[in-house]
Amino acid sequence: MDRFSPFSDRFGYRPPDTEIVIREDAPDVVRDGVLMLGYACGLGPNGMRDALCEVLLKRPNPNNWSAGNVEHEVSQLIDAAPWFRVYDIAERLYKAVGEGDYTETKRPDFERRLNLLFHEHGVGWQMKDGLIVARGSEPFELATRDAARVMRDAGTPTAANELHEALRDISRRPAADVTGAIQHAMAALEGVAREVDGSTDTLGKIIGRLSFPPPLDTALHKLWGFASEQGRHIQEGREPRFEEAELVVTVASSVSVYLLRAAGRAT
Repeated sequence: MDRFSPFSDRFGYRPPDTEIVIREDAPDVVRDGVLMLGYACGLGPNGMRDALCEVLLKRPNPNNWSAGNVEHEVSQLIDAAPWFRVYDIAERLYKAVGEGDYTETKRPDFERRLNLLFHEHGVGWQMKDGLIVARGSEPFELATRDAARVMRDAGTPTAANELHEALRDISRRPAADVTGAIQHAMAALEGVAREVDGSTDTLGKIIGRLSFPPPLDTALHKLWGFASEQGRHIQEGREPRFEEAELVVTVASSVSVYLLRAAGRAT
């Protein structure tokens, strides 16, 4: 640990995670944090303005040339930006802070500190390798973190791709594709179940042959029915909520990994 690191980093202190309360919004604490991180990682006022103008497709004000005026312009730009553009700006700043950084430390530091900000203020997004993706509950994070890798290692790449698509759908901005997330998550589970069962039947038919102890078999049948109703046959005026999609993706990921491990296909 660098002796010039902040006190909290040197001694491992961090605030507890706040329950996720922010999804389709970018309040001032997020806008301010994104800006300050850009400056903290070495971008000057002109570099910040260039990055923001590129994202927002704005022309820099030619009448602003002093550092103070440019900083003021940068603040105005991010304050007026639609909420989802703020996360686009965070991604663009991540790229910008790494340009010419031969130490390769600025991008990881930007990402780490941005995620700390999100966790501290209950923001339902996180940055992974420079991209903003959805951040779910702790069970969601634990279930999905390694599930796709386990599927690929177990020889079910199609199922892994379906789960990847589910995670992409639930991370879409400005609005998550909750229906797509449900469809792809259940397709991933169905693909794993078919591989384990050695058949091409639908998941609904396979569940009874997979030796799930009751009442887990009944619960999976109900999940399959819910996904079929909500993910495939949407009722008018009844679009699934984000939390429902998160639940389906979480359970589908966990059950897929369980099946592969029970069949000796994964460790």
